[in-house]
Amino acid sequence: MANTQGPEGNNDPAGSTQMFRAFVDDPQSRQQQAAPRGPRVGLIVGVIVAIAVVAVVAWLALK
Repeated sequence: MANTQGPEGNNDPAGSTQMFRAFVDDPQSRQQQAAPRGPRVGLIVGVIVAIAVVAVVAWLALK
């Protein structure tokens, strides 16, 4: 196993920065952020359709 610490025993800050950049630039994290938009749009469309159906039923009942 390689020694990743410097001569003073401090952690290498470049390794932490590289790991952070890899985490930030990870394409899977972008896909996970974009995923909730699909179900949210479906939910909004479903609510609008439900309101329209209730409005049509009420209009037919009062006619």
